[in-house]
Amino acid sequence: MKIILEQHSIQKYITQFNLDQIFVLSDSLPIHLRIYERNELVLEEGNELDGLYFQVAGRTKVSTSVGTGKSLLLRFCYPLTVFGDVELLQKAVIQSQVKAIEQTTFIFINKHTIETELMQNHYFLQQLLKYLSYRLQTCTTASRINLLASVEERFASYLLTIRLQNEFGKEMQTPNIGEIASLIGTTPRHLNRVIQKLSELKIISKTLKSIVVLNWERLDELSNGLRYD
Repeated sequence: MKIILEQHSIQKYITQFNLDQIFVLSDSLPIHLRIYERNELVLEEGNELDGLYFQVAGRTKVSTSVGTGKSLLLRFCYPLTVFGDVELLQKAVIQSQVKAIEQTTFIFINKHTIETELMQNHYFLQQLLKYLSYRLQTCTTASRINLLASVEERFASYLLTIRLQNEFGKEMQTPNIGEIASLIGTTPRHLNRVIQKLSELKIISKTLKSIVVLNWERLDELSNGLRYD
């Protein structure tokens, strides 16, 4: 991790993402940039939270695990994403692992400053609520589909969702079959069987590095109107 204290660089991101009302008088707040290289851990499950992380550049992968060692991919994150809000408000340890999958930059502000100064800022609290409600909505939708729909329906819904290129569709997009399987709550083996079936029906075409949809209308029928959004 590399720390940048230079105010011009910090202010550039504050302006770019309209964070001026969150970081009022940012020159007097102990804000700095944290830059993580590819495959570097940003947050680790079970550790104490040290502050809020506003992702302003790069791409991260968020996953969670259980005691058996198995992990579940939750989403990929892009700017602007906030990490640590749940843990901060619930006074809990870090709930998910966050890893940089390319060089990624965060605006960081420590927990003490948030609790003593920013928690009195109504705009700051409104923005936290916005981020939390988005995550709740998308997690609830994904959980509902993964629990109630067949793998075929889930995969069709996944392809249709990432085609829309909305915010959550972008966060789910990956060419890796194992990662897609994790996102839609199945195993790579089961997903490969579904891909083989859809290929035989000429709905999709699977190459070594990509999946090409040949019949969007048929795929929409298979999804039964479900979307991860």
